[in-house]
Amino acid sequence: MDTIESTQQQARELLNSRIDSVTDLVKARQHVTDLETKLIEAKKENKKAYVRATKDGWSAEELKKLGLDQATTTRRRQATKKPTDTQSAPAADA
Repeated sequence: MDTIESTQQQARELLNSRIDSVTDLVKARQHVTDLETKLIEAKKENKKAYVRATKDGWSAEELKKLGLDQATTTRRRQATKKPTDTQSAPAADA
């Protein structure tokens, strides 16, 4: 009987270490999700603040000179644009 109980205990310890690693993974993924959510919120606040600054009389050029250009608020959108002019693509060699 002692051998069965010892084997069961060893098996539990192995399972516990596996459960610990999965628990750590779940915590890490949740942390990433939380940070992504905070980043989205921060970007929204950044955009609102930029719009507020322009409404308060700051020009886009002035803000750019201060290192506060609008590109930081729209970088993701600009990066996903695809060229629409298909005629400018180089022709394939035949």
